Amino acid sequence: MKQFWLTFSLFFILWLGLLLFDSTYLPYHFFLFAGSLALFFLQSFRTKLLYLFLGNYLIILCTGLFFIEHTLFAQALIWFLLILGARQLQSKEFYLLSIAAIIVSVVFSFYSSIDYYLIFTTTFILVCSFLIHQQWSKDTYYQHLYEELRDAYRELKRLHIVAEESVKMEERTRIARDMHDSVGHRLTALIMQIEMLAIQYPNLDLTQMKELANSSLQETRDAVKALKVDETEGIATVVHLIRKLEAESHLNVHFTIKNGVLSIPISNAKSVTLYRVIQEGITNAMRHANSREVFVGLSTSADHAIQFEISNAVYEHKPFELGFGLTNMRKRIEELEGKLEILPLPDKFVLTGRIPI
Repeated sequence: MKQFWLTFSLFFILWLGLLLFDSTYLPYHFFLFAGSLALFFLQSFRTKLLYLFLGNYLIILCTGLFFIEHTLFAQALIWFLLILGARQLQSKEFYLLSIAAIIVSVVFSFYSSIDYYLIFTTTFILVCSFLIHQQWSKDTYYQHLYEELRDAYRELKRLHIVAEESVKMEERTRIARDMHDSVGHRLTALIMQIEMLAIQYPNLDLTQMKELANSSLQETRDAVKALKVDETEGIATVVHLIRKLEAESHLNVHFTIKNGVLSIPISNAKSVTLYRVIQEGITNAMRHANSREVFVGLSTSADHAIQFEISNAVYEHKPFELGFGLTNMRKRIEELEGKLEILPLPDKFVLTGRIPI
């Protein structure tokens, strides 16, 4: 913002110089001055920049031809906008702006008495602005590359957390199953043998041994139950990571989680796939629909499969093309015997599907 106001002040000073030293028709000149400042101010919104630059060029050209005696300050405004455009426009737009600057400078050179000076200086400014644009393009490319690497790192970090939690969950489940199948069954068999001994030898006091075996069996069952408590953390971990993605991306994710979803055990591979498909839906909403609001719904089907729906509003209808991200997500879900449907509707974009448990 400070940079904008600095450039705005320089632009304003150049216009004041044109008004104070070169203007011959001040009322018309002030009207064009106000229009030029308005176009320059609109450049801060970063939309349709080329048209705003060309509109300013047209105003300055009319001012230089009809309302001033000398074109030095008008030409300085053209040079200033050209250098400014070198750091704001894409290559194709910048080249069009450069051609427009050359045309305006040629017109001014025929109109002014210092034609060769204007042509030489304009050529020098063109070369400088071209070098500035090349450096700005490289900086922008490396900045985008850095942001992509940073996002990839964050994604890998989240996936690592999902995988780590899922591995812990699976290991606890395996231990609980082993305890139930081995220790629990053997203690049950031991209690049955004690009962048989008590029947065969009525005079033998086996009460303490029987209570100890029952107590051990109950403690084993409690341990198995405690180990299986965290078995339902897979979905909760996915929701937690999506909330982190929401905070980092500065968007709103509206979650709707039906009853029973958090109690469904989910494996490592399926929790990672569910997280990735929700993440891909959020990324598509940000990148292609310019949407800052995404709706995510999770529910269960009659056969205990996880059903999901990710939707976002579409503000500008564009032809839909199935990209690499969605194609890869569909393939990964189908490998888990699931299903992914893509619905590009006129007013919203919907991803819906199911992952069997």
